Amino acid sequence: MELIPQLLFQILMGIGLAASAGLRAFLPLLVVGVAGRVGWVPLSDNFAWLSDWPALIVLAVAVLTEVLSDKFPAVDNFLDMIQVFVKPVAGTILVASVVTELSPLQTTVLALILGSGTAGTVHVVKAKTRLVSTVSTAGVANPVLSVAEDTASLAGSVLSLIVPPVVVLVLVFTLVFVYVQVRKGRLGLPGSRGDG
Repeated sequence: MELIPQLLFQILMGIGLAASAGLRAFLPLLVVGVAGRVGWVPLSDNFAWLSDWPALIVLAVAVLTEVLSDKFPAVDNFLDMIQVFVKPVAGTILVASVVTELSPLQTTVLALILGSGTAGTVHVVKAKTRLVSTVSTAGVANPVLSVAEDTASLAGSVLSLIVPPVVVLVLVFTLVFVYVQVRKGRLGLPGSRGDG
């Protein structure tokens, strides 16, 4: 009887973490690794390596590199092009690492669908928003957006481990809001109304 609530909790946790990976690929992986290391979150057997010291050190360096590189307007757009492939993989790993109630095959399928899809969707919205910022402010606002994304990714990662339903609700409302704004042509994204 407890399997369903626990499984649902883990799935929502994975979705929240994958969404956070859509903003920063390596930060949620580091948070999950540290949480696994201190015994806060049980990791699936196949992804227990995330909590090993070598992985934590590599992830910490990757986080530092990603966060610092993203503060430079020319570099951030280049990172967005590369990370269109990296972030779905990170999202997949995150879902697979925290879902422990399913078989490996079920977990893999779930992770590929939810983790990859969520991280990829959030990344596309983030990349388009950053592109609009680059064009409309000549990149001046990009570092401010970058700090906001750092904060949102860290907060989303930690909160996904504590209250995943709240994070998923915020994600859904945010995506609906952005979608509505794009449809109304208010964000100036390519393909939005009034874009000619």
